[in-house]
Amino acid sequence: MRFRMLDKLTHVIAFLAGLAMVGLVAITGWQVWGRYVLNDTPTWAERLALLLILVVALPLAAVGLRENFHLGIAVFMEALPKRVQRVVAVLNTVLLGLFGLAMAIYSWQLVAGTWNRKIPLLGVPQAFQYLPLVVCGALIVIFMAERLWFQLRHPDRILDQETD
Repeated sequence: MRFRMLDKLTHVIAFLAGLAMVGLVAITGWQVWGRYVLNDTPTWAERLALLLILVVALPLAAVGLRENFHLGIAVFMEALPKRVQRVVAVLNTVLLGLFGLAMAIYSWQLVAGTWNRKIPLLGVPQAFQYLPLVVCGALIVIFMAERLWFQLRHPDRILDQETD
């Protein structure tokens, strides 16, 4: 069981990350063209590319947690008794949610502390570097709350996250 609204959110995140990836490729291509063909490197391109990498990677990492695309070692879990597997799965979900919460809170402090400073060459607030961390942390909290709801509502299918 999954929430359809969160399914749509993951599709939007993947779409936006795809757009950011296209922009990243275009900017990197322009940077290479400028450096080696025009002999005039665009100074803003590398800085913007770094920001786009954060926009691509961090929200998609949260989606990866929701979709169970992250790396895991199932051999150890499968060796445990079913009851212990359920406890470990719930504990893992709670810990991931707490990690996401801490990530969002402490990253927000970075955003607040750097909002008045500008990124050289781009002229945007330095806080833009840390906003993807806040978004990623918040998404992790949301997705782990969904998983915890599923785990508590369906303890017999706790390890089968993709059903229904």
